[in-house]
Amino acid sequence: MHKKLSGTFILMALITFGIIWQIGQRSSKQTLKVGIIQLVEHEALDSSRLGFIEGLKESECEGDIIYKNASDDLATCSLIANQFVSEGCSLILAIATPAAQSTAAVTSKIPILITPITNPEDVGLVKSNEKPGVNVTGTSDLPPVAKQIKLIKDLKPETKKIGILFSSREANSKYQAEIAFEEAEKIGFNPEFFTFSQMTEIQQVMETIPNDIDAIYTPTDNMVASNMELISKIALSKKMPVVCSDENLVCKGAVGTFGIDYFQLGKLTAKQAIKILKGETSPESMPIEYLEDVTLTLNRKVLEELRIIVPEELKEKVNWIF
Repeated sequence: MHKKLSGTFILMALITFGIIWQIGQRSSKQTLKVGIIQLVEHEALDSSRLGFIEGLKESECEGDIIYKNASDDLATCSLIANQFVSEGCSLILAIATPAAQSTAAVTSKIPILITPITNPEDVGLVKSNEKPGVNVTGTSDLPPVAKQIKLIKDLKPETKKIGILFSSREANSKYQAEIAFEEAEKIGFNPEFFTFSQMTEIQQVMETIPNDIDAIYTPTDNMVASNMELISKIALSKKMPVVCSDENLVCKGAVGTFGIDYFQLGKLTAKQAIKILKGETSPESMPIEYLEDVTLTLNRKVLEELRIIVPEELKEKVNWIF
């Protein structure tokens, strides 16, 4: 009788331990909370977010994901960042520079991943892109600017003057625009900057671009991305092809680009998050990462409207839109 009771006691203890362990496992998963703050909704930023979420779902570090959009408002960025901190997020993903800066300003302890930000070091988010030295790291969407400028020459060989259109509010856009200016001069173009600070200024700036500008280049820029249909419509009326930096914008009227896949950039950021959440590394020592593969995307409809003939050597590499 004593032995039976003893055996029963041991069995019950094991069952109880198993239940407690399972509850503990569930609790630990529930406490894993990832906050996502996004500056504004457009294709590139959305793709980065969706790629990040997909990357987490493919791992064992899924946890709870909270997504909030700031609707391009800096005060809202700060509000969301503070909410994530007060809610005890395990990690925060900040999408676009203002969202990242707002988040970094309110916590130096919670790991912060950033994407897609061209040069985090240049905007003061990390001490260096190679070794961040702070609680911030992530991925860059630095595009192949030289290839994109050369694409203008390939598609419209007679080009002499190009306009570089970007928002003066965005440091990453200015950084790329300066690279584009240098690359344009290298191949014999006469480049000129055309800038705006508010979305409401874009139409006026586009309409005042002189007719002797042969083509327009747009770096990675959130305001440009949100208004590409308007930009491309006015450019088309002036017979100016627009070469952009984001392949998602080719379907909105840009003639084409050599671009990165923002969904894959998001998945690359998720890989960083998984390593941090598993305790394998920390943002301080994790370098900013880049995607190496780029894709040539061209808009067949716009090319036909502008009567541009694509060189044979490019046709084999093209991802056609329309």
